[in-house]
Amino acid sequence: MRPVLVLNGPNLGRLGRRQPEIYGSTTHDELAELCRAWGEAAGLEVEVRQTNHEGELLDWLNDAADTATPVVLNAAAWTHYSYAIWDACAQLTAPLVEVHISEPSQRPEVFRHTSVVTPHAATVISGQGIDGYRQALEFIAAKSGD
Repeated sequence: MRPVLVLNGPNLGRLGRRQPEIYGSTTHDELAELCRAWGEAAGLEVEVRQTNHEGELLDWLNDAADTATPVVLNAAAWTHYSYAIWDACAQLTAPLVEVHISEPSQRPEVFRHTSVVTPHAATVISGQGIDGYRQALEFIAAKSGD
């Protein structure tokens, strides 16, 4: 099975408790279980990680670059301003899928309308709720079969 990283940025560890009207009621632990199951069904070995520390996410992205590991990335707030995340994503050679639970372009906060991840992503899946992660893993599985 092909390894895949699902990386989640700040505050996503509070899924199920943080603004459920936007992000739903699924917890991060439940999301991780779902991602592993969806990945297994698609022939992927999925590891799910979440951090509130930007440097840790950068280390994970650098490791993914070094090992040519595909990444599903929800960089959360860092999506909109972190040039360090931009640089780390630029080095990835395996597919990168950008995921957002909500639809950032439809959110009232204008800062959410810009992404530093999108220029490096093979595709962007947003506004699909937790199911966006399933779609991202299926995209990577299809790319792995190319």
